Amino acid sequence: MKKIAVLTSGGDAPGMNAAIRSVIRMAGFLHCEIVGIHRGYSGLLEEDFRLLTNRDAGGIVLRGGTMLKTARCPAFFDEDNQKKGARILKNHGIEGLVVIGGDGSVQGAAALSSLGIPTVTIPGTIDNDMHGTDETIGHDTAVNAVVGAVSRIRDTASAHDRAAIIEVMGRFAGNIALDAGIACGAEYILVPEVPFSREKLARSLIGQMKEGRTNSIIICAEGADDGRALGDWLKERTNIDICTTILGFIQRGGRPSARDSILGSLLGAAAVKALLDGQITSLIGMNKGEIRILPYSEAAKEKKIFKKGLYTLAGILGAAQEDEDIAESGL
Repeated sequence: MKKIAVLTSGGDAPGMNAAIRSVIRMAGFLHCEIVGIHRGYSGLLEEDFRLLTNRDAGGIVLRGGTMLKTARCPAFFDEDNQKKGARILKNHGIEGLVVIGGDGSVQGAAALSSLGIPTVTIPGTIDNDMHGTDETIGHDTAVNAVVGAVSRIRDTASAHDRAAIIEVMGRFAGNIALDAGIACGAEYILVPEVPFSREKLARSLIGQMKEGRTNSIIICAEGADDGRALGDWLKERTNIDICTTILGFIQRGGRPSARDSILGSLLGAAAVKALLDGQITSLIGMNKGEIRILPYSEAAKEKKIFKKGLYTLAGILGAAQEDEDIAESGL
């Protein structure tokens, strides 16, 4: 291959720029032209391309977001648009494509591969919920953002004898909530994978306060409950002062952690090498600390397993729970 392209798709994730930098530099090292596609699959359909050079990679490694911009493109699920995208790439002489994004991005890449465009995908999503890889770019930074916010919120919650609900991202996966919750010592962690009882949570909060606890931290993934609605209900049910903070896009932005910068750099270089070596139609992910190149079809079979053991440990280390509560969650 003499000319390849790179795009970022779906939600942005800190560390994407590190991956783009690595793709640019590795392509140059291997004497391959690299084209940047702006705004993901939307930019592909609109032919929003430009040639990238080593200069474009300078200074971006510690920047959040993505210098190529990103977008969600529902139109690319349409077969006619997929064919259009493949034609555009071929017309521009692009022989391979590096995609950086989540599960939806993989589907787009797989469709292009079926139409004769060699692709590889680098997993990039703060939720760390992609099949076929232990890690995704952006998750570590998001977790650290939550931990930093909780350290401040606990200070003010303690000063006012309050319980604090911190709603974090995770509509279908509770990995941010779980990892951040155990890292910051949250008393309660609510995730979509494990149903919980508001009544039991209320009883536990009341019991904790009676025993002298001056504050409690409740990390709530958005898919587990609505943070504000839960806060209002708990305040009425327990008469405990409850403050609710929705972190929202604070979790997406900012300088990537060292781990995400390293991960993006490793996976970006591996993606270019895979393309040029013919290891295509594959996810470039991590398995037990090592880079692994896994065909999309095989990656889809490796379902992401919720960390039940870590969740159980978080409950033991957090607020005291009744044995029946743990048993009911199936852990």
